[in-house]
Amino acid sequence: MRIEELLQGELMGLMMEVEDSSNKDMIGLRGRVVDETRNTFVIETEQSEEKRIPKAGNVFIFSLEGGVRARVRGDMLIARPEDRIKRGAAHR
Repeated sequence: MRIEELLQGELMGLMMEVEDSSNKDMIGLRGRVVDETRNTFVIETEQSEEKRIPKAGNVFIFSLEGGVRARVRGDMLIARPEDRIKRGAAHR
């Protein structure tokens, strides 16, 4: 998966970590993306807790196939998931 595909594709099920945040308590949170809205991700942590994380003001690292890790500013992901995916499909 290329970074362009990540920005315009399905993020559900990917492992994600908060690398940097305007809220220092969020730095280091990691888990699998289980839900996404226009402005937030919901991840399930290793302790089976669900955490809602705003996209704005955060930098995420997504774990992709083959051990590839992609760093993405959350501001680049602000959109309803279905709109982001449609936008990506239109560019393919």
